[in-house]
Amino acid sequence: MSEKPCIAMVGMASENCTFSSGITRMNDFEVLRGVAQMGRYPFLQKGDDGLAFNASGDGGMVAFIPVLHARALPGGVIEAATYASLKEEILAGLEALLPLDAVYLDLHGAMHVAGLDDAEADLVGAIRHLVGESCLLGASMDLHGNVSETLVRTVDLFSAYRTAPHLDEEATREKVCGLLSRCLCEGIRPTRAWVPIPVLLPGEMTSTLDEPGQSLYAGLSSFDARPGVLDVSLWVGYVWADEPRCHACVLVTGTGEVDSLQSIAEEVAQRYWDQREQFRFNVPHGSMNECVGWAIADQVKPVVISDSGDNPTAGGVGNLPLALRYLVSREVLMHGKKTAIVAGIWDEEAVRQCVASGVDAELELVIGSTSDPRHCEPLRIVGTVERFVDNDPVAGRQVVFRIGKGIQVVLTERRKPFHYFPEFHLLHLKPEQSDIVVVKMGYLVPDLQKLASKAYLALTDGAVNQHVERVEYAQISRPMFPFDRDFAWSPEVLLFRS
Repeated sequence: MSEKPCIAMVGMASENCTFSSGITRMNDFEVLRGVAQMGRYPFLQKGDDGLAFNASGDGGMVAFIPVLHARALPGGVIEAATYASLKEEILAGLEALLPLDAVYLDLHGAMHVAGLDDAEADLVGAIRHLVGESCLLGASMDLHGNVSETLVRTVDLFSAYRTAPHLDEEATREKVCGLLSRCLCEGIRPTRAWVPIPVLLPGEMTSTLDEPGQSLYAGLSSFDARPGVLDVSLWVGYVWADEPRCHACVLVTGTGEVDSLQSIAEEVAQRYWDQREQFRFNVPHGSMNECVGWAIADQVKPVVISDSGDNPTAGGVGNLPLALRYLVSREVLMHGKKTAIVAGIWDEEAVRQCVASGVDAELELVIGSTSDPRHCEPLRIVGTVERFVDNDPVAGRQVVFRIGKGIQVVLTERRKPFHYFPEFHLLHLKPEQSDIVVVKMGYLVPDLQKLASKAYLALTDGAVNQHVERVEYAQISRPMFPFDRDFAWSPEVLLFRS
């Protein structure tokens, strides 16, 4: 063990929809052990005796020891045995390093494990029991995480992303690692001021590219410079989990006077509450049928349509052929006067049939809705296998299937979101030349924002239905906006000291 202060690095991250019929199992996780996980932390510098981070400009160095990081694509609840196995491995790795000065927790914040309503608190509670009260714990999290009082009591310092779409993931990890280093070098034991806010909205309404989210999150940086403040974080929460901890919240971590930290937490929470009615979808939106009609009528291209209810990056199954159903009903697309790409639909059996038949084979397939038949019926299609690509690390085998003259649909062996140009170009698809591009997501990530001459948000049925007032919750606290509107609220701060 290094003579320098030592920080172990562990993490388990997934965003799990309790309304999905899917199950997240071990083979859905990418598990990085030891130095293999260090690609997530390029800001760490090599020291003479291993990985280290220059703490605070005072020449002090802190050794970072990577243990394990496990990450899964958002999906259904995590299988209990999978979680137990990963948790056991994390604890065993930490135990081998004891005593530790600190543990860095690389989390998402919206894990749901079968039988557990607060998986992060369960994991972190076990870590705290192992490492002891004197060991500092610091967590970086997604702003779409759900933060419970138990978690805030257990972890000494936090920081959450301030952008959605997420552009500051690495910067947030670096911030928490830096804060842990500083606290160790300066002997700081942080204080936390936490305010739960009874608001639960989807990320598509709370993007930081649009108002009021843009100003709310941009304004957080003004608090960082105040004396005694280490971090101010605002979580909007994850709306597609039915758990008591589902709500927005503010957490101020600092070293200063309690009254100052409390005042900041109250101010930020009140701002969020006061602007709750102003959050809305800031792109044109409607049913999938409406969005397809608008896109066909548009004189610009490409028009990007988000199939939001079946979005894998929010926990949807990625298996519903709703968009394709409306596209194949339009003669202008079937005859090739306009073109469309649908990326993609997860259907293992359809991929198997296409690969077995080979390129240029003409097939009749029944695709989709195998994993979530509640929201859309399977679709019978006739077309031609254009090409397939093997061994994608996320999707497995992928098939490009042409229907009529104008529609290309990507079929995948495993669930995969399509966010980046290389994912299309690998399949020899040219979305920049297509009239319509349909993707299974909510708000568009930067690559697709650049691509889109125009964008529509299709409010479709699925496990992550944007019409959240129609979702049946049993465990969230009430009253809760937007499910309840006629109630008063004012911030109440809970204080925690390390």
